[in-house]
Amino acid sequence: MTSRTIGKRSANTVVVLDFETTGLSPDRGDRAIEIGAVLVEDGRITDRFQQLMNPGFRVDSFIASYTGITNAMLRDAPECSTVIREFAGFINGHNLVAHNASFDKKFLDEEMTRAGSEYAGRFACSMLIARRLYQNAPNHKLGTLVRYKQLPTEGVFHRALADAEMTAHLWLGMLDDINAEYAMKTIPFALMQRLGRTGKHLTRDFLKQQAEKALA
Repeated sequence: MTSRTIGKRSANTVVVLDFETTGLSPDRGDRAIEIGAVLVEDGRITDRFQQLMNPGFRVDSFIASYTGITNAMLRDAPECSTVIREFAGFINGHNLVAHNASFDKKFLDEEMTRAGSEYAGRFACSMLIARRLYQNAPNHKLGTLVRYKQLPTEGVFHRALADAEMTAHLWLGMLDDINAEYAMKTIPFALMQRLGRTGKHLTRDFLKQQAEKALA
């Protein structure tokens, strides 16, 4: 199955993922230490994936405090390549969503390359799309949007699975809001990608045009 084929699928069937990492950039040697993901099928969460990942070196105190993931927790965790190969099976055949997707994509690509694995799905960024749809929100951090939209949450942030679940609720909420305002029951994943690249001032016109095309 090609990336082009997967990219044409509906936006309500995706894998939403989140990484916790040792730092900001794999180019500087940073590695993933946890991955969490949820499979959304036809607008419902149907499966979950969560695993700590041993990066092969000690995590500094700031990251341990920020994420709650300690060196003791990582000591017996499987190495990154083992986890990412398993994760490749979980995401196989699905498009991908993340909040600030450029960050998560960098780490996914790096760990996939190191593990000799690959994936075909395309990425969409829930943060960029939220900036277009919710222009009156105080900011577009995940925690702020969860409160702004009153989304389901257990109050845990900066752990991968919890953040992935909240991002999934945000993603589905955005699809619902687009449908409610523009009567677009079936929203292609590619449309959401394009929306994330559309200028904020053009958002309404873009969605109106897409709704008209869907009815034509």
